[in-house]
Amino acid sequence: MSKRYRFFVILLVLVVAGVFLYSTYNWYFRVPADVKEIASGSKEQIRTYALSKAARELDKIKELAVKDRAMIVPAEYDFLVDTAKANYKLAKKTSPKEWTLDELLKSLKTEENTFNLLESHYRKEILDRKETSKGILQLGLDLSGGMSVLLQADIDSLAERLGHTPSADEKAAAIDRAMEILNNRIDKFGVTEPQIRRQGDDSIYIEIPGAADPERVNTFLMGKGSLNFHIVDDEATASLQQYISENRGKALRPDNNQPFDPAVLPPGTVAREFVQKDEYGIDRVQRYIAIREEKGLDGTHIVNAQVGNDPITGKPIINFTLDKEGADIFFKLTSANTEKTMAIVLDDRVKAGAVIQEPIPSGQVRMTGFDRQEASDLALVLRTAALPVDLKIDNQQAVGASLGADSIRVGIRAITLGFILVVAFMLIYYKGAGVIANIALFMNLYLMIAILSAFNLTLTMTSIAGLILTVGMAVDANVIIFERIKEEYRLGKTAEASVNAGYKKAFWTIMDSNLTTFIAAIFLSQLGTGPIQGFAYTLAVGIVSSMFTALFVSRLLFDMALSFSGKKKLSISWRIK
Repeated sequence: MSKRYRFFVILLVLVVAGVFLYSTYNWYFRVPADVKEIASGSKEQIRTYALSKAARELDKIKELAVKDRAMIVPAEYDFLVDTAKANYKLAKKTSPKEWTLDELLKSLKTEENTFNLLESHYRKEILDRKETSKGILQLGLDLSGGMSVLLQADIDSLAERLGHTPSADEKAAAIDRAMEILNNRIDKFGVTEPQIRRQGDDSIYIEIPGAADPERVNTFLMGKGSLNFHIVDDEATASLQQYISENRGKALRPDNNQPFDPAVLPPGTVAREFVQKDEYGIDRVQRYIAIREEKGLDGTHIVNAQVGNDPITGKPIINFTLDKEGADIFFKLTSANTEKTMAIVLDDRVKAGAVIQEPIPSGQVRMTGFDRQEASDLALVLRTAALPVDLKIDNQQAVGASLGADSIRVGIRAITLGFILVVAFMLIYYKGAGVIANIALFMNLYLMIAILSAFNLTLTMTSIAGLILTVGMAVDANVIIFERIKEEYRLGKTAEASVNAGYKKAFWTIMDSNLTTFIAAIFLSQLGTGPIQGFAYTLAVGIVSSMFTALFVSRLLFDMALSFSGKKKLSISWRIK
């Protein structure tokens, strides 16, 4: 492989790594701490922030306009000027050369329009930050804290499923199975190194590292595959809507959303909220629908679920497969209710509905009415099996770093000192070759962190130990190569021949040693949990990265150095001239 081709390969790898690393760099070094705190909060908190900030900024604009309407619009409101320019263009009017507050407010017309533009801007700004935070290298509980959730098992639901009062062994088995499913879900959601443990006889305690999104936490913890299909009673729905409109604020019971007047709904029907997500991704009640209380089909019959796209609208859909019993039930349900509406009910809230056009016998069904994130989360919950016992969140709160600030500071100082000493040793002992080794070493660290960021993994102190171990292994690979080159050079070979022979003879030694360690790391990642798994992931990534930098990058640097020096001398030891 030519030097030019190798150079472009390395350049491409560095650029791709930089793209992966940008979000992490931007989040930790450029985003203000207060913005990170807001973006890490719930969607309700973000909504409150955007509305309150929009109100404050509107008041500020009004105060400035009262003082001087001829004032030039401050730069922080340029996004309002962009809308004002668009309004002028639509009205076929010439925009002023300099936008004053007077011109701006006239173009935006009303305070309500101005407020909506401000709210939309701040909402998008913070939601974009929140989206960015999903693709970064997370810090573990020991470094930055996270959130804790205490779940309590609903023993009554377990008794209902079993058909009798559960024994102590049955309760223990159900909670153990629930812990296993939750651990599987949390890992698949991209959050690594969760700590899950029993607390008491009927509770589960979970600590999740990083700035976990409370809404997503609720999704995979509370989501128990409680997806059901119910037939909508159109006549009862019409009566319910009329009753609500005639008795605004006094129509439904606050505890269960059922009518105060039981005669409004016929026997066997219940009122359910029909919800859709607003601009913040928060479920908002649109109206109330009357559905048959009896389930048409229980979601536990779903054996597989995948997210796809509607070929016509491009919107996300969930394709799922029913087991044989479920397929038979669904066929009978759709056969008996053709031309009626079937509601998709998730956790007692109607998410979507569709008119049954014809019987569906195949057991292959698709659902619409979900956004991309919600569809992915729901499909995951359905795939990872229903929880054997219903769980409810008893307590949810942020937790601090398990290592004190002083411990973290000392650990990072020790790591930095060790790295500096390794770099200094390579420079002093191997001279020019040490410079090459150190360049490869820094590139190795850069690639490792980029890969960890790309996979949204969690960095803990044990992960950092894995990073340092791979740095040592990368140095070890360079030492093996350099010693081989020195042996060849002492035999009287030319600099170029010595480098070629050194890399060739060292290749399989390095490959064998790294391959065995890589296999051990793979087994650790599959069999270990928590910090052990994090260490294994970091070690595996570091092995791949260190082999690339030691065998590919440093070789190119050697070839370029030899070309620059005329291929006559090697700067690789104080004892070799």
